[in-house]
Amino acid sequence: MKDLKIIEQNNQRVLTTAQLAEAYGTDTKIINRNFQRNTDRYVQGKHFLALSGEDLRNFKGSRQFDDSLKFTSILYLWTEKGAWLHAKSLNTDEAWDAYEMLVDDYYKHKQQIIDTAKLSPELQMFKQIFDTVAQKQLEDAKRDEKLTQLETGIETIKETFLKKDDDWRKSINTMLNSAARKIYGDYRQLRVDSYQLLEDRARCDLNRRLQNYKFRLEESGATKTKINQATKMDVIEQDPRLKEIYTTIVKEFSISSIAIKKKPSVWTTLSFNLQSYQTIIT
Repeated sequence: MKDLKIIEQNNQRVLTTAQLAEAYGTDTKIINRNFQRNTDRYVQGKHFLALSGEDLRNFKGSRQFDDSLKFTSILYLWTEKGAWLHAKSLNTDEAWDAYEMLVDDYYKHKQQIIDTAKLSPELQMFKQIFDTVAQKQLEDAKRDEKLTQLETGIETIKETFLKKDDDWRKSINTMLNSAARKIYGDYRQLRVDSYQLLEDRARCDLNRRLQNYKFRLEESGATKTKINQATKMDVIEQDPRLKEIYTTIVKEFSISSIAIKKKPSVWTTLSFNLQSYQTIIT
């Protein structure tokens, strides 16, 4: 990371695709593939600079690069925000760690430290006043941002818990699918965990209830297909108490996934349990 050759273009530091791939522990093909798959998310001038023609020739002429760039007809240079999008696409611990290091050690220019002892007493006083005011403004801005995010979080919780859906099963499946994509990555495991939470909170045995439900279907003359297709969701939906508890559990998963997507450091100040929700929405 420390051996990265510094490249500045348009008064900002950038990285070539090869440099970015090396920093993230991957190869240029993967970087290019992720870019091609998400081109609608990348904005030229904001996430990358694309050099071609005369601009590219001038760029090559003013710097020394390996032979891999000799015949390049278009060169992509990635800004700090572009590097963030690539880290998000890779989504590995190594990529995120490398991104943090890039922000700290590469993209951010180190400011020259001023020896204030050499300043006149008057300038030292003005600098102290300025630093105090600047620090206060930064603290106020940070506090206001945190309050805004907390207010947004509370509104999201209200909307989620007060929302009424005509198609209960569809709503449950939608929230589980969304949570699985954002925090679990495995829908089936999330479904298993949600059932386990329901059994713990409701102190019930869903497997036994499902067997009893199938037995009742058989006694009522239901077809073998209907009996075999019976699920735990059928059992839950028919029991108002289980349905209410399970709905709460799924909404908790949904809110947790929103929290992680937005800003975990702020959202963790909200306690994700039923008692907290009841306090917030009343």
